[in-house]
Amino acid sequence: MKIAVIGTGSVGGTLGRGWARAGHEVVFGTRDPGQADVARLTAESGARAAAVAEAAAGAEVVALAVPWGAVRDALRQAGGLQGKIVLDCTNPLKPDLSGLDIGSSAASAAEQVAAWAPGARVVKIFNSTGFNNMADPRYPEGPAAMLYCGDDAAAKEAAGRLAVDLGFEPIDAGPLAEAPLLEALALLWIHLAYRQQLGREIAFRLMRR
Repeated sequence: MKIAVIGTGSVGGTLGRGWARAGHEVVFGTRDPGQADVARLTAESGARAAAVAEAAAGAEVVALAVPWGAVRDALRQAGGLQGKIVLDCTNPLKPDLSGLDIGSSAASAAEQVAAWAPGARVVKIFNSTGFNNMADPRYPEGPAAMLYCGDDAAAKEAAGRLAVDLGFEPIDAGPLAEAPLLEALALLWIHLAYRQQLGREIAFRLMRR
């Protein structure tokens, strides 16, 4: 699958490296493809880097992995995303991590992304845990869960397969209107990891009887 990862930070870099290892064709979309950190990332992963518009234009899937404040600009740079699968990996976190602040009338970041990228097939995913779990979601009890939601069945199926490629158990949480639950789940993970001092090596898993 041809994947553009918009963002080269901890989340974007981890997702891109994992998908490249799984055999996908990964391009990192960035303002400065020649930056030293980006060059190291491409050398490590075997992926390549390009300007955001070029990366998005050639992709079937666009993973949005930038800070919330940079999302609208990243979508503008990406250009038309009609028909493309857009994975919203973002969380609209307050600077002190005490809550969520979308800064608009949308109910969730994912629904705001869908409004800013008309025609895109938006799936909320890869937002509810730390990048360390994206690098390795294996635990003694089994793989960590990766919950996702969206309104396009084929887009959700593709997102679920990409979660499996990283080692997660994908869990379909329903339509995109459920995105506030997934963004609150991210806040809970942060609260447990940092405020409750459980550390980053924790993950959610769905148990069945």
